[in-house]
Amino acid sequence: MNLNPRKLLSSKWTAVQPRNKEKHFLITEVEFDENGNLIHCLIEAILSKRSEPIDWTQLKNQEVWLQGWKS
Repeated sequence: MNLNPRKLLSSKWTAVQPRNKEKHFLITEVEFDENGNLIHCLIEAILSKRSEPIDWTQLKNQEVWLQGWKS
């Protein structure tokens, strides 16, 4: 999957294997260094509002994450 880190903010994601009944997520923070490299990405569960940092490259793994909100 080709994923542009500049377009991650506010993007929607679905966990293939939900944990704690959390399936749908939103990227709420991204931070870039002076060279334009993504150094911080925060993902938030829609149901619980729980946030945690994520390595954005994990989002490319379609066995773990699907882009958009799927049922």
